[in-house]
Amino acid sequence: MQTKLILVGGFLGAGKTTLLANAATRLVAANKRVGLITNDQAADLVDTAMLRGKGFGVNEVAGGCFCCRFDDLVNASDKLIAEHKPDVLIGEPVGSCTDLTATVVQPMNAFHSSKIRAMPFTVVVDPDRLKDMLKGQSTNPLSAKVTYIYGKQLEEADVIALNKSDTLDAGEIAHLTAELNRRFPQAKVMLISALNGEGLDAWLEHVMSDAPAGQHIAEVDYDIYADGEAELGWMNASVKLNAAHEVDWKRFCLEVLKNFRAQLIEKKIEAAHVKLALNAPGTALVANLTSTKGQPFLMVQGTQDAPTRQSQMLFNARVQAHPDILKSMVESVIRDTCDSEIQPEFGILQAFKPGRPVPVHRFAR
Repeated sequence: MQTKLILVGGFLGAGKTTLLANAATRLVAANKRVGLITNDQAADLVDTAMLRGKGFGVNEVAGGCFCCRFDDLVNASDKLIAEHKPDVLIGEPVGSCTDLTATVVQPMNAFHSSKIRAMPFTVVVDPDRLKDMLKGQSTNPLSAKVTYIYGKQLEEADVIALNKSDTLDAGEIAHLTAELNRRFPQAKVMLISALNGEGLDAWLEHVMSDAPAGQHIAEVDYDIYADGEAELGWMNASVKLNAAHEVDWKRFCLEVLKNFRAQLIEKKIEAAHVKLALNAPGTALVANLTSTKGQPFLMVQGTQDAPTRQSQMLFNARVQAHPDILKSMVESVIRDTCDSEIQPEFGILQAFKPGRPVPVHRFAR
């Protein structure tokens, strides 16, 4: 029996993980068994922690994108199939990765079709990022080379899912969908809200159907692609927090991201995506910041019956800055937010630039 593999790509902060969680919930409600695969340049992902916290079977592919870790993707899929016997696997590639049709979708269906079938490839789009791209490079906070990656992601999509449709008025929806259809006529444009579920049933019906997958291979200049990824600093940190008194961790999470955003504004640095996951007795919190001009957003899993003194935090940041600058910012913001009332005990601190992408396979057509 073939297990269907739905790949959900898109730029950092587009809402891919929220889509994975809500799509998996809907599939489980429809009596489908589901496995999830997260992906990043390094381990200790907020996404993985959040999805596992919802009770899903999750495997993580770290150390590079699915294209460069293709065998790890196959192994992660095989393990989920052996342990959970899923009808559907949903995978989320690194948000700065492109050329996935040529390096993942086509190879998966060519070499592993006896057990896994890659379905139509979806690229999720944040409307604010899309508006920045449409306005032109002079007003785009992302550099030209990072924007190049963004455009190539859309160019190879079978489906473009315009996310956060509930935040747009009718005029904005008409304008953005018209521009997407004009610039990327190869893709089916669909409106969704990953957060509240609008459009998810229609999207799932399409990507679970027998529609062709991986039909559009973009011409990608790997020198520009590599330079664009290298302009993004990546930071993964784990921190144990011990307080002298009970703490409102919801407020603390928002304060961390608000203070980090203030630093980004002061230093004129654009955030691609910043998120943290905090676990305290009785509750799990996830907070996101998807651009420097945006506002932090908090999601709660479980119920915090009473403030507690201890918690464990994962902090992931992808910003357009050198890793050394990013690391210094993250450490100082966490320490300053803790002040003298909370003692932070730093564990893993990984700050780096992604290496040049070297796909295991690449199909030319």
